Amino acid sequence: MIDRLKKLYDKYEELIAYAFWGVATTVVNVAVFAALHLFTSWNYIINASIAWFLSVLFSYLTNKAYVFHSPSKSVKSDFFEMVSFFGGRIATLLLEFVMLWIGITLMHQNQILVKITENIVVIAINYFWSKLLVFNHKDQPKQGR
Repeated sequence: MIDRLKKLYDKYEELIAYAFWGVATTVVNVAVFAALHLFTSWNYIINASIAWFLSVLFSYLTNKAYVFHSPSKSVKSDFFEMVSFFGGRIATLLLEFVMLWIGITLMHQNQILVKITENIVVIAINYFWSKLLVFNHKDQPKQGR
């Protein structure tokens, strides 16, 4: 049984790590959004922008270190990696704004529930962007984990 679980973990290690850090990123995002919603009278787009920036920074650092194990080759390569990461996140931020606008402004739904639903969609898109475009280092051997 333990060997079977170990094989499953080894097979899906990256996806498990992404799910764990994705949940942590979502918690950061929703907690910041909720705190700003509760303690300020700011528009939900401002709240979402602040929540987005802090959660994307957290996500970049955790994805680089713990999910995709992306080594730092040079300042230049790290810069382009970060630009690509944030570029993908900007695209999903625009999607987030559209989903929030539809859910909150047009459909008059609960802001927090709309935010959670939108985050699920964004996490899935962000995984594929990160895996296929940002941290895709096919020319590098896998490092020991």
